[in-house]
Amino acid sequence: MLAIIGGSGLTQLATLDLIRREVVRTPYGEPSGALTFGRVCNTAIVFLARHGYGHTIPPHRVNYQANLWALQQARVDAIISVASVGGIRADLCPGRLVVPDQIIDYTWGRKSTFHENSDEPVVHIDFTEPYDQSLRQRILAAAGAAGEPVLDGAVYAATQGPRLETAAEIKRLERDGCDVVGMTGMPEAALARELGIPYAAINVVANFAAGRGSSETRICFDEIEVVLKEAMGRVRNVLNHICDK
Repeated sequence: MLAIIGGSGLTQLATLDLIRREVVRTPYGEPSGALTFGRVCNTAIVFLARHGYGHTIPPHRVNYQANLWALQQARVDAIISVASVGGIRADLCPGRLVVPDQIIDYTWGRKSTFHENSDEPVVHIDFTEPYDQSLRQRILAAAGAAGEPVLDGAVYAATQGPRLETAAEIKRLERDGCDVVGMTGMPEAALARELGIPYAAINVVANFAAGRGSSETRICFDEIEVVLKEAMGRVRNVLNHICDK
């Protein structure tokens, strides 16, 4: 069973043949919403809207622990995250699809482990490669079959939000080696690794990051909405080809 976590612009899957919705209780509180079970093509799917179905949960308030725990309880075999990002690198213009291969975490104060009780041994995970390579290749192969151009590899900067970054902060992220910037990649990826669930991401470049390209002096949210509407159609095409195997 494949789990898809939808971010901004992807709050539902139009091609999902709905079977049921299930409210899951976890030791970590409430997930962002009910899990939606169904099928796309030949694949069993669990869909979860990261920000809630009314897009009411900001990035720093998402209960990542509960979301990942709920998906584990659903016995998913892999998780694909879909999230919008800002493009830092000049060639990562609005509308580009990216399958990142690395993360730099700038978030703070988020619950980032399932192992924080004082009576438990300390647990360390290997996070050298934060995204599952086999799942990444599955996404890239599906994109090729779908005829959708996708960039293979980028460094994702996970920032706190919910505000967007300043132009000076984007310059700093570029110096650090980041290519795209978003607000939800962590601790989601690390929690999936703790649970042993393969995890990879499809990033949609919604806008140039602050101080870059058409966002040199300001970011136009109306333009972001138009970009996401078109680009998420292409993401759905890729997801359909992933499932048609």
